Amino acid sequence: MPIHYSEDHTWLQIEGDGDTAVMGITVHAQDTLGDIVFVDLPEIGKTFAAKEVAGVVESVKAAADVHMPAGGEIIEVNEALRADPSLANSDPLGQGWFFKVKLTQRADLDALHDEASYQKLTA
Repeated sequence: MPIHYSEDHTWLQIEGDGDTAVMGITVHAQDTLGDIVFVDLPEIGKTFAAKEVAGVVESVKAAADVHMPAGGEIIEVNEALRADPSLANSDPLGQGWFFKVKLTQRADLDALHDEASYQKLTA
């Protein structure tokens, strides 16, 4: 499945069933932040709208809010990331994912970028 990108530098990838997505921060975001030392993840069961703050990431340089790329309910968080925040640097599109969400507002996906348009945005 293709990855969708937000202007807030988060990514979203739809999983097999089409109603669930994995989310995290982009390579650009982790490059900008530098070494990530702490990640505050949302509670399972909490619902967020698109662009709403769902967490915080802290690096040696700064702290940044993590915005939801699409509305939904948190169904899983990456406990490995909580234990080792550097995963967001070493593998932001893989082992460094932040949480999984049950999408409630699929129309929010229309406002997201594909890889080519996100690359232009961050160039």
